[in-house]
Amino acid sequence: MAARTASVIETWSTGLVEPERRLDYWIGAVCEAFLEMDITTQVRSGFDCSLARGQLDTIGINRVEGSAQHVYRRKASLARSTSNFYYLLCKADHDWTVMQNGHASRLRPGDLVLLDSRRCYEFNFPVTSNTLSLELPIAWVESWITDPERRIGQRIDGRAGWGAALSAFACQLTPQLAIERPLPAQVLTDQLGALLALGFGSEIPATHSERRDSADLLGRIGCAIRLRYAEPGLTAAIIAEHLHVSERTLHRCLNNAGLTFSGLLNDCRMAAARRMLSEPRFDRISVGGIGLRVGLSDPSHFIRQCRRSFGMTPGAFRRQR
Repeated sequence: MAARTASVIETWSTGLVEPERRLDYWIGAVCEAFLEMDITTQVRSGFDCSLARGQLDTIGINRVEGSAQHVYRRKASLARSTSNFYYLLCKADHDWTVMQNGHASRLRPGDLVLLDSRRCYEFNFPVTSNTLSLELPIAWVESWITDPERRIGQRIDGRAGWGAALSAFACQLTPQLAIERPLPAQVLTDQLGALLALGFGSEIPATHSERRDSADLLGRIGCAIRLRYAEPGLTAAIIAEHLHVSERTLHRCLNNAGLTFSGLLNDCRMAAARRMLSEPRFDRISVGGIGLRVGLSDPSHFIRQCRRSFGMTPGAFRRQR
């Protein structure tokens, strides 16, 4: 649910740092843009990578370019994650390998694979890391595919049938397109969802229309909370009015997804607090000031929420960093 929003293209490049620091910088960039992961490389000199990211509604479009590398997501990283997504990966040049959910697949150029960040995985780029990575909200994927857990880690043939259509469409998605949007965002994301379902064998759920509407409202609720989480006293009624739906409809949508308004709002606020407490550039702002920035004007309430989310006070979290 904790999708990101952005109106600009975000970029990271190892060209900004000295050669001996590039791998460490790159690991940090990947963790910031995606999820916590470990990376190794056999490239002893000349290691160089870049990442560009754009946001198309609730779907993140990421383009990676660079050197060969081996990427792992282990149990320790899973335990520290505060949000999760499905990722659809496609590589247009060179074969590569991926492993998740007991599936070890060798992918050719144009092939695709769906990964679930809630499970361990690893993939190896032996020649280059030039990859398209689409960050897909879990609820969105589950509105298009029946039993997606059974599909993760499996190769989608990008040269035949609907897999070829999915590959061709996905490869046209760029961070720049997310900003320029030649068509409404929902048209583009619906096209991706339909092709993804067809690529997995036309298994669009029978009740897809209703589930898509619910998933769309769920995404809009999440976007509205992320837009306004810093407002003190934000309530479900305010968000419902913002979205032009009844408060009852809002709560029913969240309940059907096993979520609550207060839980989503707190998750969003604590994610923002974690980022600010983790970055030295915010050290000049007091702990109370951080609380104000995430919509918690009562310092004691902010401290209690940090204890629940981080297992420690915000001051201790900052010092531990």
